[in-house]
Amino acid sequence: MLDIRLVAESDRLDVLVLPVRPADQAPGGEASAVPVPTAVATPDGTADEAAALTPVARLTGRAGEIRTQLRPGRTPGRLLLLGIGDGDEAAWRTAGAALARSAVDETHITVALPAQVTPAAVRGLTEGLLLASYRFRLTEAGDAPALGGVDLLLTDPTAHEATVATARTTAAMTRLARDLTNMPSSEKNPQWFAEQVTTAAADLPDLRLRVRGPAELAAEGFGGILAVGGGSASSPRLVELDWHPADARTHVVLVGKGITFDTGGISIKPVPAMKLMRKDMAGAAAVVAATLGAAALRLPVRVTTLTPLAENMVSGSAFRPGDIVRHYGGTTSETTNSDAEGRLVLADALAYAVRQLKPDLLLDLATLTGANAVALGKRTAALYSENDELAADVLAAAEAAGESAWRMPLHTDYVEYLGSEIADLYSAPTQGAGSVLAALYLREFTGDLRDRWLHLDMSAPSWADGDQAEVSRGATGWGVRSLLRWLASVD
Repeated sequence: MLDIRLVAESDRLDVLVLPVRPADQAPGGEASAVPVPTAVATPDGTADEAAALTPVARLTGRAGEIRTQLRPGRTPGRLLLLGIGDGDEAAWRTAGAALARSAVDETHITVALPAQVTPAAVRGLTEGLLLASYRFRLTEAGDAPALGGVDLLLTDPTAHEATVATARTTAAMTRLARDLTNMPSSEKNPQWFAEQVTTAAADLPDLRLRVRGPAELAAEGFGGILAVGGGSASSPRLVELDWHPADARTHVVLVGKGITFDTGGISIKPVPAMKLMRKDMAGAAAVVAATLGAAALRLPVRVTTLTPLAENMVSGSAFRPGDIVRHYGGTTSETTNSDAEGRLVLADALAYAVRQLKPDLLLDLATLTGANAVALGKRTAALYSENDELAADVLAAAEAAGESAWRMPLHTDYVEYLGSEIADLYSAPTQGAGSVLAALYLREFTGDLRDRWLHLDMSAPSWADGDQAEVSRGATGWGVRSLLRWLASVD
């Protein structure tokens, strides 16, 4: 990651960044920008130069707008005017992301921050810089970004050290989730994922980890995980990661779908729908990264994460449409579509959490349905819960973090579609709205935690087709930032 320093005086002024904001304007007037007074005086007449250049360059001051001015033979040699919009955290995050991309060929930049900069602005800028500078490559070919360091210039650096540390941890965990999700499935299988969690958890104190293999899963009755993973040469796993600080008053269980590759099984996917199915464990990556982040930040809430991991493959041992699966706890499902496998592994984990862990709150994240994108587009997750307070808190955390979610209904008149003549439940009805039905199915496994459960179908925002603000092309790490914000607010 970028090396971000808080300084009162920069020892490197090759490239200086000055903020500009939208100017007050009369109705109907042309948009324009004005420089923002900085906390520390800038050298060599740069403030006057910025004031003269801003109107000539026709800057608007919108967040992420950038104008570069060359200054040969002077210090700094380049002056960047950076639009910060209304100056809130989201605008600074967008500005930081734009800066990381536009300055990719520089080795070091210094950002002069406003005199009255807030901790939220510093956090937004830091996260934007660190997230937008992410890239995933498994080859050394091609030029790596040159930008290695950013100085944030302000009057009292120590006042913002904790904020930057939180932003750095949040970005690091989001980048970890992106790495896990981007990894091709030629490398990534359930065992590989469990090993990555083991390695990451080893660096943090007070974490407990248990990894169940096929024999333990069979002995304890995790029939959904075993059914989905039964067609692969790479056997399934269940990772249980626990952060339990002594001062915790609330216990949260996070469950993340971990299908390390999804062919669709016997209900096989067409090639266009299959080629990106290495991302079908993005929910597992998000909840693991959020738990590691909670431990790194020492958040005073107990977090137990469950990631049911399987590879949904086609073979003679693959489960069939029409098979009956007995889940943890004894509930049975008629599995009419092997490409609706995620809900089967999640059902096991949810039932285990309710029966054995007995948490105060239960959340699950899953790349569960294509219907998520149909309903809400590619950037927004579908949120389901019967608990208005819990739903409002998670939505508020997502908005503050810069991630998008929308609450969807749990229609009671769809419940009848879950009925089976030969099992307790019908796992993949074709009637009704697909994302809603999947959520209703999962609700059947929440027991007496039904009113303290929340489901996020985040299939759509888990992957980006191109760069957008702090989101980089490929895996987005969606959910890590929202969860860490929310966990920090849990009493």
